[in-house]
Amino acid sequence: MSDTVVQSSAVDAVVGRAAGSGFSSSSLSDRMRALTALAAALEAARDELVAIAAAETHLTPARLSGEVTRTANQLRFFAEVVGDGGFLEAAIDHADPSTTPPRPDLRRMLRPLGVVAVFTASNFPFAFSVLGNDTASALAAGCPVVVKAHPGHPRLSERTAELAADALAAAGVSADAIGLVDGVDAGVELVRHPLVAAVAFTGSEHGGRALFEVASSRPDPIPFYGELGSINPVVVTEAAASEDAAGLAAGLLEVVARDAGQFCTKPGLVFAPADSGFGRAVHDALAGAAAHPLLTTGMTRAFEHRVGDLSARGDVAVARAGGDADGRPTVVSATVAAFLADPDALIAECFGPLTAIVSYASDDELRSALALLPNSLTATIRSAQGEDVSDLAAILAPRCGRLVFGGWPTGVATAWAQHHGGAWPATTGSQHTSVGASSLRRFLTPVAYQNAPEAVLPTALLDANPLRIPRREEGRLVLATDS
Repeated sequence: MSDTVVQSSAVDAVVGRAAGSGFSSSSLSDRMRALTALAAALEAARDELVAIAAAETHLTPARLSGEVTRTANQLRFFAEVVGDGGFLEAAIDHADPSTTPPRPDLRRMLRPLGVVAVFTASNFPFAFSVLGNDTASALAAGCPVVVKAHPGHPRLSERTAELAADALAAAGVSADAIGLVDGVDAGVELVRHPLVAAVAFTGSEHGGRALFEVASSRPDPIPFYGELGSINPVVVTEAAASEDAAGLAAGLLEVVARDAGQFCTKPGLVFAPADSGFGRAVHDALAGAAAHPLLTTGMTRAFEHRVGDLSARGDVAVARAGGDADGRPTVVSATVAAFLADPDALIAECFGPLTAIVSYASDDELRSALALLPNSLTATIRSAQGEDVSDLAAILAPRCGRLVFGGWPTGVATAWAQHHGGAWPATTGSQHTSVGASSLRRFLTPVAYQNAPEAVLPTALLDANPLRIPRREEGRLVLATDS
């Protein structure tokens, strides 16, 4: 039997178990119990999992332990979202024969799509991995999950999946609600599987595009929610640079060099005023920046290749932190004229500790450059206290999913108001987020019941509102305390 047939058979078995787990018909209390149990299991195994992750990823134990806490908090956050019940968007319009045309009894809510395929990320072996944000939000929506393990941390993925199965079973939920597959071919088979209803992906634009096309070319195309490339532009105003060039430079280098710059929200392109001292301050800060190993040797090779290509150009200057280690923090400097002549050279995302600084001499030059920016997950404006930057905000807001002021874009809080998305190439769908309460919406689809007998109605749509959830009734928002 060929390896391909074995792989396909293994994927089919895992997906079949997930689809048959019964999790799509789970109650809200079942989901809350499952999510909190997973959080507790993750924290209980912290030391064991951190040791495995440190060996596989080169990330420090302190960073990884903090990520375990973040991931457990994400799971509990989604349990809170489930308990609120508002995510169901329940609405009831009772029959009204006096309208034209006469209105039947209509009741609408969101229901789970079905099995969700989750592709994990390399740079967050906990928070965007087996029990990461995509898995947590899919489970909260009522969808069983099959995770495609990342090759950068396979042992960690396997052990986390084992702990998850035990935690679910102990919580009275089918252990098959979370499954795991491994390998490139298995990932493709997973997207093609007829029982998979949606895909969540975090990774490169190249890999995401390939899987996006697989999802779209199925006999029954399914939604593909991909978080892909992002340059995350930053604009430093003249007033801000005059006020604290050294502080801004140190802050920039800290977030660019942190964990070898392996963040999807790393600021990769900075526009700063020429002759402001900011560029010199960045180079001064670069001298003390430490190198950190990238996650894999393949990523290190790709990073050094990118640095080599930029170093060979005659229209930019490349400076690197001291030493001769691969993966050293790197700063590329260019003028607006060079950027306008070949914007693609600096717009291409570089995974690793590299950022490009483009110097502008006037507001007109800056606007000309900003007009060429692709869409990103974030954009940042660093301005002076009280400075009016509404014109910059108007330019940048349509080009990003999150507009940041007075800080840096790294660090994505899990919150009700969070949006982690953006138009292509940042994501495959700007109307959706992969972080925050509304990330559940990716894995839900509406269903309306017309003149349905009470016996077939979901609990969320019964007149008595036994779940005590907020609903729309005759168009009026009714809170649980009102019903």
